[in-house]
Amino acid sequence: MSANQRAPLPPFTLETAIQKVRLAEDGWNRRDPEKVAQAYSLDTQWRNRAEFIHGRAEVLQFLNRKWSKELEYRLIKEIWAFTDNRIAVRYAYEWHDDSGNWFRSYGNENWEFDANGLMTHRHASLNDRPISAAERKFFWPLGPRPADHPSLSELDL
Repeated sequence: MSANQRAPLPPFTLETAIQKVRLAEDGWNRRDPEKVAQAYSLDTQWRNRAEFIHGRAEVLQFLNRKWSKELEYRLIKEIWAFTDNRIAVRYAYEWHDDSGNWFRSYGNENWEFDANGLMTHRHASLNDRPISAAERKFFWPLGPRPADHPSLSELDL
């Protein structure tokens, strides 16, 4: 495998699509914009809410803005569907702002990958729901979600 590839590569099976989703979740939970951006093609195209992002450099800027605003970010992704080089996921993440207000953000993403396993397209639709600290469900230490932590389905989210 070359340095320009991100396994697993398409065409996806159910097993490799689930693996790709978990790798993406783990990467985003580490909140390292430089490393996360490497999973996207140089000319990747995103729609994130109402924002349109073109290229890996803009992805990097987006992630830096995102994680400077969304504090104590914890994310769970779950596969919804897949084909040869596309994966659809649903997700939820919890975070708070700099005033201590907690939110749970719910969303869906459609991903498309090139032959090297780099994401070329990401279409995200999501919304934020204010929650109280008592309503939080994601309590693991910052970083990747532990393997034994419940999934979105198990949490009834």
